[in-house]
Amino acid sequence: MLYFSRLQTILIWLAVALGVAYAAPNVLPQSYFSSLPSWAPSQPMTLGLDLRGGSHILLQLDRQELVTERLNSVRDDVRRLLRDERIGYTGLSTAGQAVQVRIRDTAEVEAARQALDELLQPVTGGLFGSGSLRELALSEPEPGLLRLTLTEEGIQYRLSSALEQSIEVVSRRINELGTTEPVVQRQGDDRILVQVPGLEDPERLKDLLGQTARLTFQMVDQSMPAQEAIDGRPPAGTSVMYSMDEPSVPYLIEDRIIVSGENLIDAQATFDQQTNEPVVSFRFDTRGATRFGQATQENVGRLFAIILDGQVISAPQIREPILGGSGQISGSFTVQSANDLAVLLRAGALPATLTVIEERTVGPGLGQDSIEAGQIASIIGAALVVLFMVAAYGLLGIFAVVALTANICMIIAILSGLGATLTLPGIAGIVLTMGMAVDSNVLVFERIREERASGRSLIHAVDAGFSKALTTIVDANVTTLIAAVILFYLGTGPVRGFAVTLAIGIVTTVFSAYTLTRWMIAEWVRRRRPKELPRFPLQVVPVETGIRFMWLRRFAFTLSAVASIGALALFATVNMNYGIDFKGGSSIEVQSREGPADIAEIRSSLSVLDLGDLQVQEFGDPREALIRVQAQEGGEEAQQAVIDQVRSVLEADYDFRRVEVVGPTVSSELARAGTIAVLVSLLAILIYIWLRFEWQFALGAILATMHDVIMTIGFFVITGIEFNLSSIAAILTIVGYSLNDTVVVYDRIRENLRRFKKMPLPQLLDMSMNQMLARTLMTSVTTLLALVALYAFGGEVIRSFTAAMIFGVVIGTYSSIFVAAPLLILFRMRPAGTTEEAGAAKKEDQGAGEIAAKG
Repeated sequence: MLYFSRLQTILIWLAVALGVAYAAPNVLPQSYFSSLPSWAPSQPMTLGLDLRGGSHILLQLDRQELVTERLNSVRDDVRRLLRDERIGYTGLSTAGQAVQVRIRDTAEVEAARQALDELLQPVTGGLFGSGSLRELALSEPEPGLLRLTLTEEGIQYRLSSALEQSIEVVSRRINELGTTEPVVQRQGDDRILVQVPGLEDPERLKDLLGQTARLTFQMVDQSMPAQEAIDGRPPAGTSVMYSMDEPSVPYLIEDRIIVSGENLIDAQATFDQQTNEPVVSFRFDTRGATRFGQATQENVGRLFAIILDGQVISAPQIREPILGGSGQISGSFTVQSANDLAVLLRAGALPATLTVIEERTVGPGLGQDSIEAGQIASIIGAALVVLFMVAAYGLLGIFAVVALTANICMIIAILSGLGATLTLPGIAGIVLTMGMAVDSNVLVFERIREERASGRSLIHAVDAGFSKALTTIVDANVTTLIAAVILFYLGTGPVRGFAVTLAIGIVTTVFSAYTLTRWMIAEWVRRRRPKELPRFPLQVVPVETGIRFMWLRRFAFTLSAVASIGALALFATVNMNYGIDFKGGSSIEVQSREGPADIAEIRSSLSVLDLGDLQVQEFGDPREALIRVQAQEGGEEAQQAVIDQVRSVLEADYDFRRVEVVGPTVSSELARAGTIAVLVSLLAILIYIWLRFEWQFALGAILATMHDVIMTIGFFVITGIEFNLSSIAAILTIVGYSLNDTVVVYDRIRENLRRFKKMPLPQLLDMSMNQMLARTLMTSVTTLLALVALYAFGGEVIRSFTAAMIFGVVIGTYSSIFVAAPLLILFRMRPAGTTEEAGAAKKEDQGAGEIAAKG
């Protein structure tokens, strides 16, 4: 185990060197890398929106609107086809997802079927292969009544096509803004995720994305005043539409479309040469120019309307034919609104309405604050871990620090190489990895010390320490990796970033803490040929302990049972302080421009808006305040309107640093996904431990982990800490950490079960617990040092996350000793009945004797 060939040595240090090289661009100025070749590492990690500011918007395509438009189109096609064949019909209408028509003469039903056969042709190039998808199904529920029903496959085809078209349109609109590195990607069957870093005006982005931008040119019907049509009944083929002015002006508009926005090839914001007012100049393609020229020739002197999404922008008079294929749109434009309209027209119209169902916006100032807080927390956490390891293990601790430094470099290098996005929870994952990475080194060092204490020579003790610790390291890290993988697949956004950094950290930890540390110790042994281990300056736990853990199990079981029942009772009655991720609503962080934030004034100013449950509290700095508004009735649009109302009241005195809006659709999905994530992770880990150990170990580990999850839920209830999306990441990480600890303890118990086949189980468990006590406490302390630094200096945004993690580490350490191990007695891991075990049990019940617990 301690021999390394020259090739192995080169490969180990090559991996470390590559890690340092690819991590360097994240620390050194970019000017250092400008002269390097293109293949050389030069790109730093991509920072998430919460670290550099920007907007995250989740858009949902209106499925019902697509269905309605398709039904109207089918209804018009049925009317046209039957009229072309001169087939009499009545009752042409839409109902549900179908269009139905009654044929007057039953003798013409077959002719009608043949006429409508054109609508039943397979869609070419459909989702399931060319010519295999039918959008409509024809049936005859009663004689003479024909019904054309939209198939589910047809709806999905239309939805998918509309989504792809919408992604193209949204991408063009965002690119027109000139932003850098925008992300526009499909999410699910009917959603589009938009992330625009560095955007300072999220309201403008929402306005651009929320408009369908369907532009049409239609004639104004001047046969009667618009008000008369409103009071009575508009003539056939006309509709009343209103202008965008304040107050709006009604117009009677002919339904016939002369030209639509599809015929535009260019649109630019310019200024009117006569009035010097902002206008939008446009230019048609050949077909559009011909149709527009013909219409203006035939209607000189009449008004024609320029209509955007059902609202009249302007209605100028045609003074002379417009034959050049170009013109201009005038109205009450500002320079920015003219620019935005030009952007919308150039990008094209959306096939259906997109609704904002989730919005998360972080101001650049808050993003910079988050970066600084994360850096400070990382530096302090790293310093604490380094000092503790050196104090506890001396020279071996220095080896562990070198391995830990290489580990962090490799994590950052892999994130940079993959182009992964580093988020604030991602920083938490790195800091947490710093604490957990030490665990593998602690396992090895404590095992080496045990082997040396048992009489082995130093070389054999080192070799046996690494050899025996390998299985434990693999088992412990795989359980945490399972939680990270499940979190990645079931999580969203920043939580997935946390899962990525945690998973990468686990992989690099196994390499750095086992392979790199082993090489350094092997090289030290080979060169120095020491006779004894280096001195350990700080003795956290005595070399030999004889604590009777199993004697305390009755008290521990009682305490855990009462606490668990109490936590569940509180959860059922008091419930947790759910954040907007789970109950929907709006969360707004503001910062006063001058002096401390006046919480009472903010509350009184917003109370007049009648927004329902409103909470205002100080958040971190005295200048900052956090505003929470309950989910609004009226769906996603009403939810978005809340932000506009709050902004109008406070924007004069406050900067909006962070805005989060989660609609009821997303919140219910997040709650379901969070529950599924915890259950699936427990099931997957149960199966793994069952395969690696025995059923008693698997069941004991799951029960101990469930105990930790229940206690953590009770912690959230009692403290009132907001339970949000990051809290799910905290719980799943606690699951992984607790199982890591439990598996390490179980691994030692399994080893002792094989060595001491006749030792009574309580005595064997006490011996195992005492043997692992130093490792358990050392790992917990190092992890807590990193987490406490993150809690104290990482900023308010992730304070609730780290608070839950600190509690989880403490309760996970407790459950590994006082819950997981004693459960093996309850499950009769070793059958009772031998004389030795009966005597030991009786002796234990009497509380006499002392159990030896030497390593």
